[in-house]
Amino acid sequence: MILPPAILGMLGGGQLGRFFVAAAHEMGYPVWVLDPDPHSPAALIADRHLLAAYEDFAALDELAQGCAAISTEFENVPAGTLDYLDKFVVVRPAAAAVSVCQNRIAEKTFLRDQGLPHAAFAAVHSEQDLREAATGLFPGILKVARFGYDGKGQAVVANAEQAIAAFQQFKGETCVLEQKLALDYEVSVVLARDESGIVTSFPVAENSHRKGILDVSLVPARASTELRAAAAALAARIAEGLRYIGTLAVEFFVVRGELLINEMAPRPHNSGHYTIDACITSQYEQQVRALCGLPLGEARAHSAAAMVNLLGDLWYETTPAGHHYREPDWSKLHAFPALKLHLYGKHHARPGRKMGHFTVLDGDPERARQVAMAARAAIGIVDAP
Repeated sequence: MILPPAILGMLGGGQLGRFFVAAAHEMGYPVWVLDPDPHSPAALIADRHLLAAYEDFAALDELAQGCAAISTEFENVPAGTLDYLDKFVVVRPAAAAVSVCQNRIAEKTFLRDQGLPHAAFAAVHSEQDLREAATGLFPGILKVARFGYDGKGQAVVANAEQAIAAFQQFKGETCVLEQKLALDYEVSVVLARDESGIVTSFPVAENSHRKGILDVSLVPARASTELRAAAAALAARIAEGLRYIGTLAVEFFVVRGELLINEMAPRPHNSGHYTIDACITSQYEQQVRALCGLPLGEARAHSAAAMVNLLGDLWYETTPAGHHYREPDWSKLHAFPALKLHLYGKHHARPGRKMGHFTVLDGDPERARQVAMAARAAIGIVDAP
């Protein structure tokens, strides 16, 4: 076991890293953050900020020399960086697992090879691949294979011609073409797996999106007990197949009552933010525990929860004179006594940027949802999720 006051390292300095730092601090671990952003939210509360690129080997050497173990908060840290650090220090999750999640083709191929349920897809390296794509893949969604998230790098296409036009807009970047599905709803599982293979899963969340970005998560998901158990079991199979150590998130589509795996994230997840307030152990504490070889904590929820994302759009008010930048009136949220507000300390708000979230707790799931939706409207999010 790696015990306090050993120093932990974090690659990436966004809100997920910030919550990791907070969890590690509560457990007695100092944290160094490596991130190229001088305004990194995680670095603001870290013990040290290495302001450097993820492929700056001098900075990586310094991180490896100073830290007992290193993790990451987002999947786009170069796998080569993780491989390099692994020569000198404990790195979890491993580069091999992260690299599968970094590329949609590798991810879909992994699911296929593991015999796990997923939507039909085709790898797209050229326009000819689209001309030869099976007609059953249309209408479909063309997605860039790397660096696409929160709806970015995606286009809904009705036929091969539209797909080729979208491929050209993506500048010929390698893509996957996925069959467009009529969804019942979406759910996600966040779990932790330790070095001995023990898995603990948090309650399944039901998720709704707005403009391709997670809007609301409800816990427990309004799904059958059987479906929730099946989702947790599939997520555990993925963790086992990846030989994963750390916190992992798996997103699912529910189509005609059946689960299809959408994608996985080798890190804590937006839909798991509720665990900070509603569970005995948060997804971030589990990340610390798995990284340090500690026994995993109890993942059980002590209340129902409804989580709502707060995007940068809230910082802009439309008036006859145009768009006006102003801080939202947080007193409107503090008026709800069972609401927990989390703001990420980001330097500048912009539309679509995740700036914070709130979670409403209640013994009754429907009441938590109703209060959350009332608070969501009060702060100015007026369209239906």
